[in-house]
Amino acid sequence: MKLLLLLLGVLTFSSSAFANENYAFPEVIDKNARYVFYSHGYIVEGENPTPIHERWGQYDFPAVKAQLTDSSYHLIATHRPAKTHPFKYAEKLAAQVNKLIENGVPAKNISLVGFSRGGFITAITSSYLKNKNINFVILAACTSGLAKRKEIAIYGHLFSVYETSDSVGSCSDVVARRDDTVSSFEEISISTGKEHGAFFKPRKEWLIPVKNWLKRHKG
Repeated sequence: MKLLLLLLGVLTFSSSAFANENYAFPEVIDKNARYVFYSHGYIVEGENPTPIHERWGQYDFPAVKAQLTDSSYHLIATHRPAKTHPFKYAEKLAAQVNKLIENGVPAKNISLVGFSRGGFITAITSSYLKNKNINFVILAACTSGLAKRKEIAIYGHLFSVYETSDSVGSCSDVVARRDDTVSSFEEISISTGKEHGAFFKPRKEWLIPVKNWLKRHKG
């Protein structure tokens, strides 16, 4: 019995010692590591990490974070408070990215992923950073409104994923408006029939391509 309890204790310690459960910006920056920021959709803003939309169902933020996690990078995924101002939050994200760079992390080892409102914030952050070596992933956020906003331009390497049954489509118009700032552009569509809710959960249709793209774009 003592041996069994000891083994259980070791297993518990081992699983928790290496778990990144808070997804916070690191207190100690490793210049040789890779960092990925994930910004969630608007519905999650507030205190509930698993809110339910009347049309698209539950947004499972904890599950998205868990499945987006990878041993090849440090995932940073903050739960934004209610009524977050997108431009001010983008300033905070840009400051965190600049802190990584100032501490020796190559820009090519930094990626920002954003869905819906989080994708809009990611695009604004790119405009602030103006760094053509950083990687950006936009998930269902390239609205016609974003394409018309001249003050927002995406820089660096861009990967876009959109759902064919969703009203939010391709990022091609956003890129075409300022194609001189984008270092590379790849885009795919998925067809789950879930509309905007396709990204509410870590579905393989978008998750696998995103993680594969992140692994290809590394320093």
